[in-house]
Amino acid sequence: MALSGLEIYKLLPKTNCKECGQPTCLAFAMKLAAKGAELSACPHVSEESKAALESAGAPPIRLVAIGSGDQKFEVGNETVMYRHEKTFYHQPGILVRVKDTQAADAVVVTVQQVQNYSVERVGINITLNGIAVENASGNAQTFAKCVELVRSKTDMPLVLMSQDPAAMEAALAAAGDSQPLIYSATAENWEAMAGLAKKFKAPLAVYAADGLGGLANLTDQITKAGVADLVLDPSAANVNSTLASLVQVRRHALRKNFRPLGYPVITFPSRLASTTEEETVIAAQHIARYSGVVVLDNFDPTLIYPLLTLRQNIYTDPQKPIQVKPDIYTFGDPGDKSPLLITTNFSLTYFTVAGEIEASGIPTWLLIADSEGMSVLTAWAAGKFDAEKIAKTVKTSGIADKIGHRKLVLPGFVAGMSGEVEEELPGWKIAVGPREAVDISPYLKGVWSPD
Repeated sequence: MALSGLEIYKLLPKTNCKECGQPTCLAFAMKLAAKGAELSACPHVSEESKAALESAGAPPIRLVAIGSGDQKFEVGNETVMYRHEKTFYHQPGILVRVKDTQAADAVVVTVQQVQNYSVERVGINITLNGIAVENASGNAQTFAKCVELVRSKTDMPLVLMSQDPAAMEAALAAAGDSQPLIYSATAENWEAMAGLAKKFKAPLAVYAADGLGGLANLTDQITKAGVADLVLDPSAANVNSTLASLVQVRRHALRKNFRPLGYPVITFPSRLASTTEEETVIAAQHIARYSGVVVLDNFDPTLIYPLLTLRQNIYTDPQKPIQVKPDIYTFGDPGDKSPLLITTNFSLTYFTVAGEIEASGIPTWLLIADSEGMSVLTAWAAGKFDAEKIAKTVKTSGIADKIGHRKLVLPGFVAGMSGEVEEELPGWKIAVGPREAVDISPYLKGVWSPD
């Protein structure tokens, strides 16, 4: 847990030498507590105090990077149990597993599907994060050959799955400097796996069959052996027990500052599922309940998309809605008689409206007001999308110089303030558009008129 200024002060030399740039050691301690100074600024702090302060300042859940280069992803370093308390920071990586017993062509197809999958949602491209390669054959050379094949087709992060240290070493050599996640260290092989993690500078996943107590004992031994970047597999026998374990890991790390469980976790939904649909449902539970790496056995775009959407929603800062820039947006080649619509700058609102305008095929002007990222009704209720704000947006946007009419279409949900907007915009005619975005196309084609 973070230390208070007074707790930090007790660990400082109390010389008031001012060499840190502060007038007293107490002032320096307060700066440290507020993250406004670095401990290295104190030249007289003892090694014992330095170790204690650095340990106390470490995040309750370690940040672990998987992969290398531009496509690597980071998990961990979370600070709250529930996103409404603050936010979640590092979204889980979602990977698809291949096995070294599959035909090479089938492996390549899966890798290319994962590599190429990308969809745009609210202006953001969302993708999968990598490939897990399992040593299902039990043969080291077969495993290494499969890893080499996968690496020849993608630079995406890898999870290498084998409990045989010899097979893992061969696969790590084939993976080069890609820093894959090693899965997994167990009570039987942890010393050899820890040695491989240090040799190849790769993060290490840890699994214990005897529950969280055994998992904590293993991580303690492995960290003492010099491996810091760990990922935990708290899987249990069934869905409910696994979810309970995921929550307990998070709670022990955040609420009790229990360092042996202060690491991100990895889950395998297919272990608990009998169908692809069940795997997807369980994966959604794991995304919502703190998994840092989710490994799927099946690539199905119709099921992948909702998982990526769920992940995006959960890992969006609830205090900072996704929003677009307030501006004039054009669709097609609008002219001086083209429709003029207005809405808020909440991204989901904008992209929903934009999609329907594009589908209509009618060249259109769309004016986006700054509502601080709120949707139409939310912004109206908060006073962020009222008559005054709409009038100011129209007057300052320059749209009046681009059109030959003076007709503005309001969202149907705020029809009640059309009279107020007309008062704020003398000479303008205020029309009321549809309440639902799906009705925009029929409105533009059959109702709109510049007169």
